[in-house]
Amino acid sequence: MRNNTDRPLILGIETSCDDTAVALVAGGKTVLSNLVASQVDFHNRFGGVVPEIASRQHLEALAPLIEEALLKAGKRKEDLEAIAVTYGPGLVGALLVGVAAAKSLAYGLEIPLIPVNHIIAHIYAGFLAHKNLSFPLMALVVSGGHSSLIYMEKEGRVKVVGKTKDDAAGEAFDKIARALNLGYPGGPVIDKLAAEGNSQAIHFPRAYMGKEHRFDFSFSGLKSAVLNHINSSRQRGEELNIPDIAAGFQEAVIEVLVNKAMAATKEYNVSNLVLAGGVGANKGLRKLLYRESEANKINVFVPPVDLCTDNAVMVAAAAFPLYRRGVQASLDLNAVPGLSPEESY
Repeated sequence: MRNNTDRPLILGIETSCDDTAVALVAGGKTVLSNLVASQVDFHNRFGGVVPEIASRQHLEALAPLIEEALLKAGKRKEDLEAIAVTYGPGLVGALLVGVAAAKSLAYGLEIPLIPVNHIIAHIYAGFLAHKNLSFPLMALVVSGGHSSLIYMEKEGRVKVVGKTKDDAAGEAFDKIARALNLGYPGGPVIDKLAAEGNSQAIHFPRAYMGKEHRFDFSFSGLKSAVLNHINSSRQRGEELNIPDIAAGFQEAVIEVLVNKAMAATKEYNVSNLVLAGGVGANKGLRKLLYRESEANKINVFVPPVDLCTDNAVMVAAAAFPLYRRGVQASLDLNAVPGLSPEESY
């Protein structure tokens, strides 16, 4: 007889951007398999994600990945009790691949289809990694397409405190890396180079908006300032000090992220702060966030790197409380590329 702590057995599917991910999670906490098929090699030559290529790669990778995830976990499709899938936000074509596969499985197996918001799923990576994380909490979600501050008073109560007004942090990293011919994705290589550079050698602007938008993020001005420095230096025939540029740029990004996260956490009077999203893997950001959290007596929860980047473990974990509440989608579920965290089920 199956132990209640092993139930439900949820298959998570994540195809919101350029990683095809499948995972099996039991009881919302026990990871039985976690597989990711990266598309970096396909998109690297273009300096960023090409949506049509992403969709086609998802189509090729998803079915074999599901079979492999079941095999690795020692489970059959008939053992599954729910299918969880990211239905937004993300690239519409990429999302549709995952949603279509999830609907087919749920229909064929006659089990619930659980719709998961990609941004909320990133927050639940924190619960997987830290058993003592609890509500209420503030989440700093930072990725290629999103830089958000999200307040969760309790399960199912979501409020967007701050959001991206233009370029997200991860997007800015990719664009600067492309300008410096560093390849894609830009975050890891800039983080590595920043550790070798002097962050004080070149000062780049920090964007702090008025009171009404004090928790929102804008990195387009910073991006323009860095690009202007690169282009001006090249026009003058000066050799670029790439580590110093990387260090100055990265510090300008992470300083704003951390300062706003600290301010939002204080304003909402919460003591728990979660770092989530792909940029959460950035070593410089982690170091500064730990330092400022300690100084401000805030408990900071940071998932391991493999749970910061896109994965299906977080999707299955986020589906667990929805399953317990009886939330499920009908088979006409559609992809919602611009889905807000507040609009999720």
